[in-house]
Amino acid sequence: MKIQKDFADKAVKIIEKDESIIGLAAAGSWINDEMDEYSDLDLILISKENIAGDKDKMIAYAKSFGDFISGFTGEHVGEPRVLICLYDGPLLHVDIKFLTLPEFYERVENPVVLFERNNQLSDIINSTKAEWPQLNYQWIEDRFWTWVHYACLKIGRGELMEAFDFLSFLRTTVLSPLLQVKNNKQARGLRRVETQLSLSDLENLKITIAQYNRESIIKALDNSISIYKSLRRKLYPDAIELQTKAEKKSLEYFKKIKLSVK
Repeated sequence: MKIQKDFADKAVKIIEKDESIIGLAAAGSWINDEMDEYSDLDLILISKENIAGDKDKMIAYAKSFGDFISGFTGEHVGEPRVLICLYDGPLLHVDIKFLTLPEFYERVENPVVLFERNNQLSDIINSTKAEWPQLNYQWIEDRFWTWVHYACLKIGRGELMEAFDFLSFLRTTVLSPLLQVKNNKQARGLRRVETQLSLSDLENLKITIAQYNRESIIKALDNSISIYKSLRRKLYPDAIELQTKAEKKSLEYFKKIKLSVK
């Protein structure tokens, strides 16, 4: 983590001279001391005035931190306040999230404070609670069987590339997060599943990966359905309303798709 720490140390030296900046914190792998040579660096820059939304200002700060190659905002991951940057000397991926102090109250984890004025960040961390978003089981159940039907349509039409890609969506959005919860981990897509999941759960996730042919994609979808139903039994409380009709109709249609490609 030396290159990440060196970069952060340089950023601190720069922003501590800027009275408009309240503090700088590190998030992500830095929090649990899990950084290695392949880790990116997640920084949170807290300012008196709003910087996010003004891409020119965001990039200006990013350029001041190092040998800036390129940067773009994170609308594709639902966070336009983040500038995703690539630096050289050495090559390093850095995400910089631009917040004002009131926005810092609402957070999913407690970052490591690298620099602050008048303990303003520490006071917020010590007086409020970070809350990681919990999985919405009802949201998943309401959608899963319609998603299965959609995958069947793609297989039936022969749009195998789209069906292949959709299996990845199910892994990232449904199966892996549920498996992470089962393993008492934060639901974080496919992040570090190789080390966060039990060996048996990782093997289950692997059998949802298909080869590029109809039979393999059908088998992977079948496995995805079986794994989801097993996780649903283990994790979902009784209050969850199961979409029994959607499940029945989608599985009947899936059976027809299986027969049509034999």
